[in-house]
Amino acid sequence: MIQVEHVEILLVEDNPADVELTLRALRKNHLANRVHVARDGEEALAFFFDGGAAGRALPRVVLLDLKLPKIGGLEVLERLKGDPLTRRVPVVVLTSSREEPDIDRCYALGVNSYIVKPVDFSDFVPAISQAGLYWLLLNQPPS
Repeated sequence: MIQVEHVEILLVEDNPADVELTLRALRKNHLANRVHVARDGEEALAFFFDGGAAGRALPRVVLLDLKLPKIGGLEVLERLKGDPLTRRVPVVVLTSSREEPDIDRCYALGVNSYIVKPVDFSDFVPAISQAGLYWLLLNQPPS
């Protein structure tokens, strides 16, 4: 991977197959150069809040799975959106859950987008590619 200071995308995903598929989709559009992977919610929060994170550049976007070990994705989202340091970082939930309570809770917590992972690889790659292109190239983040 890369040095944490230069991360554009923080991918928070515990499933190795989904990590590989997501990275492959991002690579296809030359968006995977500055990706850091956190394998659980604890690693994701440590990325932001442990060891001097206040002095480092924040990622342009967080791709967050909901079903994570140690600390769940909803708690990660709540912490990120509840902290002045991280509340403006766009968070895209990328999950297999189509459950209305999950969707409603994510939007209530301030998620920027909620994407259900396509099951089929031929649909997965374009979905991730489009999300990456939007958040890294089209979206204009606050300064």
